[in-house]
Amino acid sequence: MAGICCSTLGIVSTSYYNSSITNITRCCNKKPSTNNNSKKQKPRLLKFAVNGLTEFLRLFSSVNNNRMDMVVGKGEDDLIISGVDDVLGILKSDYDSAYFVTGIFTSSVYVEDCLFEDPTIKFRGRELYSRNLQLLVPFFEQPSIVLKSIEKGADDERDFVLANWSLRTSLKLPWRPLISIEGSTVYDLNDEYKIVRHVERWNISAVEAVGQIFTPSFRRPMD
Repeated sequence: MAGICCSTLGIVSTSYYNSSITNITRCCNKKPSTNNNSKKQKPRLLKFAVNGLTEFLRLFSSVNNNRMDMVVGKGEDDLIISGVDDVLGILKSDYDSAYFVTGIFTSSVYVEDCLFEDPTIKFRGRELYSRNLQLLVPFFEQPSIVLKSIEKGADDERDFVLANWSLRTSLKLPWRPLISIEGSTVYDLNDEYKIVRHVERWNISAVEAVGQIFTPSFRRPMD
């Protein structure tokens, strides 16, 4: 997923943050603040938190290089895609491999400059997405990714695949945070049935998602 895995990593679009946080403010506050400085401050703080945690994880991952080397891609030499059903089958197989938490996915079904976005970040590049997943894999503890449904669809612009899923995992950080998210991913396809856009939506806001990362598990109420 671009998902919570990538929300702690890499490249951040300031314009995307501004629109996301504006929506969050409308949902969370009874009376949205008219203070422009306050609106600008939230994206800055969220970006600072994400970038800070990124460097923290990079530092720890340098000690676990042997574990990251275990993350490999799927065999793709004979991959043939002739329709949406083929893409759906490939994605279903990747979910069966729990690619969100293993980093093992069929990268060749994505175009090289595929756009990845979720409530916290937006960036391009399947290789960057792969590296982001690999960075997080050693930190997952007892991860669970459940595919609730996956189906194909089409609109006026292009074909797509829609997947609904739930993610639950602890992170191997000193405070043992628990990540729990219900979400969906839309995979937009081009005329050659390659994924050009990977968009996630979550049942929690960007602020809540990043907040989970910084919340000690012993302070979290029982589910």
